[in-house]
Amino acid sequence: MNQVFAVINTFTKPIRTVYVKAFNANRYAAGIGFSSLITLSLFFIMVILIALGDSGIKEDTSVKLADVVMPERQIDTFMTEVDKPEKPEEQPEDIAQPELDLAPLTGLDVSIAKPKANFKSGGSFFKDGSYIPLFKVIPIYPRRAQERGTMGYALVEFTITDTGSVENAEAIEGYCSNSDPNDPATEFRPCTMFNSASARAALKLKYKPKIVDGKAVPVEGVLHRFTYVLDEN
Repeated sequence: MNQVFAVINTFTKPIRTVYVKAFNANRYAAGIGFSSLITLSLFFIMVILIALGDSGIKEDTSVKLADVVMPERQIDTFMTEVDKPEKPEEQPEDIAQPELDLAPLTGLDVSIAKPKANFKSGGSFFKDGSYIPLFKVIPIYPRRAQERGTMGYALVEFTITDTGSVENAEAIEGYCSNSDPNDPATEFRPCTMFNSASARAALKLKYKPKIVDGKAVPVEGVLHRFTYVLDEN
């Protein structure tokens, strides 16, 4: 390592001697001259490096392919015109609306007193009148009453709303018997066996609401009787 520094010192010693003498004579001229020398040296080094780099670049010996141009072709279509479907000669018939079977089962009394219509002259579209039942509902016979062979009825009180639905249904009395409740000779005893089934069935009843002065109004305190009769086998 010392030998390398000695060789470098041998080459640079004359340059340092010249620079020290020039600096002692005129420091500004020495600085400018020394910087110009360094710049010139770097320029020559850069030119040499560029020349060496260009000599190492290999020539491009690849062959360039010609541009591929597809010939123009006419595309033939299978269908030129589409026939429009013909209009049907007859219109389809309207779908019939399902009919509701509103008839009660045998042995169940759901009769309601016939409402009295009170028609009043006037220009309103809706005429005044009492509520009208639209269809009847058959309650579910309690299993315990069937197993015991018990028959009877329950009286339910409820409110008919201005839309015709039923709300606030409550069984106010119920009676049981061992024979047909429709028989005048049947003896009844108070019971609650049919109250729950009757109240649930009453909530499913539908009415045409009562109309007063052309406007639907609710009706409170409406009574309905559900009678439970077992078929004799």
